[in-house]
Amino acid sequence: MSLQSLALIENWPVPTAAAAVVRADGTVAGSHGPAGHRFPLASVTKPLAAYAALVAYEEGAIELDEPAGPEGATVRHLLAHTSGLAFDEHRVMSAPGERRLYSNAGFEQLGDHIAKATEIPFPEYVRQAVLEPLGMTATTLDGSPAKDGVSTVDDLVRFAAELQAPRLLDPRTVAGATAVQYPGTKGVLPGYGHQNPNDWGLGFEIRDGKSPHWTGASSSPRTFGHFGQSGTFLWVDPVAGAACVALTDRAFGPWAVEAWPPFTDAVLAELRGA
Repeated sequence: MSLQSLALIENWPVPTAAAAVVRADGTVAGSHGPAGHRFPLASVTKPLAAYAALVAYEEGAIELDEPAGPEGATVRHLLAHTSGLAFDEHRVMSAPGERRLYSNAGFEQLGDHIAKATEIPFPEYVRQAVLEPLGMTATTLDGSPAKDGVSTVDDLVRFAAELQAPRLLDPRTVAGATAVQYPGTKGVLPGYGHQNPNDWGLGFEIRDGKSPHWTGASSSPRTFGHFGQSGTFLWVDPVAGAACVALTDRAFGPWAVEAWPPFTDAVLAELRGA
């Protein structure tokens, strides 16, 4: 069965779009658009980088609470956007753990830290730890672990299935990564303004009660995932027992703020009725 709601991407004001939904058991509930087309992921790269960091943790190459990044910060701080580093500059803006400062620089320092610990360049580590084992052959990361991934809907469906039924990691590790780190921390959600609290896990944004938000009004508070400035998103809703990937080639902007939530609500409504 293919989900009719996915055809709503036809109405998005974008040159190219593709989307798919994968259930918790790994079956694809539906797909629409060119699922093999390679799109720049922008910040949807971060969950892939975070997953590689968690593999490094389980392999014993790093510890989540070991020093990394700016003075007083740890791997956990970098993953949870609480290291105090600025958005796109390697400059300290606050003490670790005080504020949720969304930081590309933090993920770049995370990549450097893991490369040093494993003696493998971080893009290659991501390939060996995550992409290759999941069969994500069309996905590449050349450059920043914060934003330089390129992938397809087909590949990200494999990753979304892994997030729901982990094979590469202990399910308890994934549960920890998708639970709130540093509860009660305030901050700005890029594109959506100040949120109190601005909840995140380890590399995954957590919906909770945020408003406004890029997911749907009917998305459960446990929903986690990420969106990217290249007009891309991936969410997992554990209550719905499904995940959704949507990739486009138009930069995030008012069109996405308007289009994404009703799209997600339509997908969730169809899943509930299926």
